[in-house]
Amino acid sequence: MGIISVEQTDRLYWLGRYTERVYSIMRLYVKTYDAMIDSIAMEHRTFCRKLDIPNVYVSPADFLKRYPFDENDCNSIISNLKRAYDNAVVLREEIGSESLAYIQLAIYSMQKASVIDAPVLEFQNVLDNLMAFWGIIDDQIESENVRNILKVGKRVERIDLYARLGSSRKDLTREVHRLTGRAGRCNLKYRTEVLENLNRMIEEDPLNYPEIVMEIEKFLGV
Repeated sequence: MGIISVEQTDRLYWLGRYTERVYSIMRLYVKTYDAMIDSIAMEHRTFCRKLDIPNVYVSPADFLKRYPFDENDCNSIISNLKRAYDNAVVLREEIGSESLAYIQLAIYSMQKASVIDAPVLEFQNVLDNLMAFWGIIDDQIESENVRNILKVGKRVERIDLYARLGSSRKDLTREVHRLTGRAGRCNLKYRTEVLENLNRMIEEDPLNYPEIVMEIEKFLGV
């Protein structure tokens, strides 16, 4: 299976999480951007509440500018993207230079978007580059272990976000089943009871989204 070090495993897991976080949040941000442009002035409050991040933005315009681009805001899109890049640089041998290059291209697109008046096209380029990153992961990485750790991180992040956003049972069920099928196929230490609890929770009616969030946050461990 290709056992790798604990440090590499941790970095792969978080690379998967950060790339998925940027991708999913960027898609949500673009929808919020359109709503705020259409004069739903305080839509950013809902955005922050759903993602459980502090609303430190003094106005809708401040949110639209700072949330994607402020590197001093640990919750911003660019901050999460740079965390992905920091992990990818260290993992160059595991993921390859081409995979790393697509994350770098996503950063370039964010930097370009920060200095233009209509950034939505560059936001799409960010999304496209992250999709290309995952395509290279599937196509060129020979180690099944590396691919699986990355995808476990991706699924954990997606379940976390879907629960926070109140997504449908169908979407949550799909991601929980994908995580369940993937987790045991790599050398990542995780709490098996978390998967058992998640599979039970997605069958409950109504879905208890806050409990799902709390449960997925306990995924790593022994």
